[in-house]
Amino acid sequence: MKFTKMHGIGNDYIYVNCMNGIDFDPVQTSIALSDRHFGVGSDGMILICPSDKADFRMRMFNADGSEGKMCGNGIRCFAKYVYCKGLTDKTVLTVETLAGIKTAWLTVEKGDVTSIRVNMGSPVLEPPRIPVKFDGERMVNEPIEVGGKTWYVTSVSMGNPHCVTYVEDVDCLDLEKIGPAFEHHELFPERVNTEFVQPVDDTTVKMRVWERGSGETWACGTGACAVAVASILNGIVKSDCVTVKLRGGDLHIEWNRKDNVIYMTGGATFVFEGETALTFVR
Repeated sequence: MKFTKMHGIGNDYIYVNCMNGIDFDPVQTSIALSDRHFGVGSDGMILICPSDKADFRMRMFNADGSEGKMCGNGIRCFAKYVYCKGLTDKTVLTVETLAGIKTAWLTVEKGDVTSIRVNMGSPVLEPPRIPVKFDGERMVNEPIEVGGKTWYVTSVSMGNPHCVTYVEDVDCLDLEKIGPAFEHHELFPERVNTEFVQPVDDTTVKMRVWERGSGETWACGTGACAVAVASILNGIVKSDCVTVKLRGGDLHIEWNRKDNVIYMTGGATFVFEGETALTFVR
């Protein structure tokens, strides 16, 4: 099986062209290839598939084999892949995901895609739709007990569930210890991605993320969107345009409050091409 490894500010995935069909088990293959010691090494695997609803369909599998609804960094890489590999000549693309159809605008310079802006849809704040077990209309700056400590959290869905909490210093956190406790907390029936956020200034925050099914990743696009929304709702930032600094780089998030739409802008990078026999027949 031929593959391409790409990353969006350090959030790395294995991309497979499945425009002619899928003849392998994507769950077991993602688990095997994502292993950083015995496989290729990645945060998961993304399949480029045909769609009867959009230009393309994106299927995303986490490192543990679970299928995710959406990946912000992944969809930017996806858009760059299909353009640079000659699967399309469009610079405005529609991509079908389990979180709905997303639109991506490509900035192309000298034949290369240098930046991608994605319509990430509307943030979901109603607890049953996130989902989170909370009785109020919104879970904003609410206390929960995790690991014997009280944390104040804001819950947002960007097609997948996020839990945002604010800390003084993100670099001092032991995410390997606290991350799983959040991910499997009883309040989140479908598990949760958790963003630990440090305010920087009126338009900037810094974050680390623990992703359900993958552990700590260097970046999370939907997580950055959730953080921007939470930071605006909590008054942490004073602008609807937020720079989110992640371990792998920066993402620029805009919340169009009039239309209630989130836009994410960032880059995508090719790492290498490869071929592997480490796949599992369906």
